[in-house]
Amino acid sequence: MKCGKFVISLDFELIWGVRDKRTIQSYGENLRGVHQAIPRLLNLFDQYKIKGTFATVGFLFFETKAELLANTPKKIPAYTNVELSPYEGHFNLLGENYKEDIYHFAPQLINEIKKHPEQEISTHTFSHYYCLENGQTQEDFKADLEAALQIAEKKGITITSIVFPRNQFNEEYIKIIKELGLISYRGNENCWLYKAKKGEQESSFRRALRLIDAYFNISGHNCYSDDFLISKFPMDIPSSRFLRPYSKSLKTLEGFRLRRILSGMTFAAKHNQTYHLWWHPHNFGTNQNENFSFLEKILEHYQFLNHNYGFKSITMSQLSLDLNNKTHG
Repeated sequence: MKCGKFVISLDFELIWGVRDKRTIQSYGENLRGVHQAIPRLLNLFDQYKIKGTFATVGFLFFETKAELLANTPKKIPAYTNVELSPYEGHFNLLGENYKEDIYHFAPQLINEIKKHPEQEISTHTFSHYYCLENGQTQEDFKADLEAALQIAEKKGITITSIVFPRNQFNEEYIKIIKELGLISYRGNENCWLYKAKKGEQESSFRRALRLIDAYFNISGHNCYSDDFLISKFPMDIPSSRFLRPYSKSLKTLEGFRLRRILSGMTFAAKHNQTYHLWWHPHNFGTNQNENFSFLEKILEHYQFLNHNYGFKSITMSQLSLDLNNKTHG
């Protein structure tokens, strides 16, 4: 499998991933926009022959509040910071079904993704679970992940990869995902700027440097060789770059943001390495024309690299399967 690989993963979470920071009133336009953004993404991926990995929160699979409540795990995380838990009062915000509550349910969007078999549906845990926060336990996490896999299976989807919310994980949690049959996960860039931390340990200094890194190369290209990828199982397929959404206040820097990504992709293609780009569909919920225009420039560059260097679009699970078959098969 001597070629560069291009991995795209999307953290599909709607309100569950932002409930502790924003309200529907302040972020609703982004969330509503997901219902247009995902079909548009699927069409664009088809056009450019992109195979994406949609890491989906288990809550989104349900059609009704009653169905969700009937399938929640018996063990739930007891975060010290109760605002992190969707089980602590947040369920009171739920509408009765997905037709009247587009902020918490999205079975119709999952069905749209299923219509594109070249796309992978992955898990983002059942409840947008935070693996490093105080109060939760390994047993809680296992119960959460089992619930996520079970609801996907009920909907005819077999899940074999995971994206951890806030990219929080440690080796004990990797053992659990292996036990439950998952073969790959998205790790963090190999730089102190991106090392996973509890929310309370995060600093504005690191956030500021990560913002600068989106436009100017501080942390490197963050590309990964096949030898690195096959050194772990389940396979760690670390992030290369978060695709930040369009910002009107930073629009004069758009050329730098694009060059930062394209140069990393080119490096991976020329050196037979993997480049992993990720974002949330709700990042494209507003300023859709600007965001999709920017993405299309990335995908045009992918086509150039595919034609000239054999750069290959691949899902997380397929990359793990291919490299492990090559090594052990």
